[in-house]
Amino acid sequence: MNTWLCNNFDVNSIKLDSLTGDAGFRKYYRFTMNNKSYIAVDAIPAMSNNLAFVEIQKVLQQVINVPEIIFSDLDLGFFCLSDFGDKLFSDVLTLDNMECSYQKAINILPQIAHAQLPQNYSLPQYDAKFVNVECHIFTEWLLGVHLNITLNEQEKAQLQNCFNILVDNALEQPQVIMHRDYHSRNLMLINSEQEPADTTEIEIELGVIDFQDAVIGPITYDIVSLLRDCYVKWPNAKVKDLFYYFYQLIDADNKYPDVTQEQWLRWFDLMGMQRHVKASGIFARLYHRDHKNGYLKDIPLTLSYIIDVSAQYSELSFLHDLVLHKVMPLLDNKVKHKDNH
Repeated sequence: MNTWLCNNFDVNSIKLDSLTGDAGFRKYYRFTMNNKSYIAVDAIPAMSNNLAFVEIQKVLQQVINVPEIIFSDLDLGFFCLSDFGDKLFSDVLTLDNMECSYQKAINILPQIAHAQLPQNYSLPQYDAKFVNVECHIFTEWLLGVHLNITLNEQEKAQLQNCFNILVDNALEQPQVIMHRDYHSRNLMLINSEQEPADTTEIEIELGVIDFQDAVIGPITYDIVSLLRDCYVKWPNAKVKDLFYYFYQLIDADNKYPDVTQEQWLRWFDLMGMQRHVKASGIFARLYHRDHKNGYLKDIPLTLSYIIDVSAQYSELSFLHDLVLHKVMPLLDNKVKHKDNH
């Protein structure tokens, strides 16, 4: 990759500084050329959605801040991108500034949702099969591999009934362009010299990264990813206020006149359930399959959302009881056992 960069910039050497990677297989490096900073990406083609990254970047750069692709080679899996800096949205959030800050992040979502795709390009559909497969990451990796929980046939059927409710909830919503990983660690503060933590009235410009897995899917997926973040939990009253801000914003032109406030909230709640079911399974998979242990600590918070929300929906009582009475105690014992050793 260093040789490839040197050839493109017509120089003899480049010093690459390794950056912390993400949950995928991509590796990131920062380097400086002519007093300007760039990001180099090594994305193994067989394990990375590189063509989608390029195509979606073309779409999104028309409406929001995304990294500019300076050079790319899809066969090698190499990219040279513009650099948004190293300050994450998540790094500067506080209870005092979160409402103002999150509104700025929410303002981006209608731009993504209603971006215009070129006629010769289509995104994957987040359909019933897609959603169901994601739900079963929880069954396979968190229950089976991580906690060694085996369900009997009746329990499997009850859990599948819960998954079916979550699938139906996703499919009945308006379908839009969906980032699919829109949370506080995938938003960057661009050229920010202020410290937003110092004030509730902050002026920030946000850049969006990690959009290569975008699909056409339910309208509440990205907003619940943002507000019920697997890495940080905010007071529920503030979350609901911000969700109301979102649906009023995205429905500003009255596209969905027949959708009640209660329906919006149900969509939001159950969409979050599906995402947290999937995410808890992915965190276990990252540990056991990909040898990345940094996400294990995020499983309890992710499961706490499932417990809280499922308590409000009687049709999801089996999932509620499973997580509260079986999964969480085993998870706690596993953590205590590890600490003792």
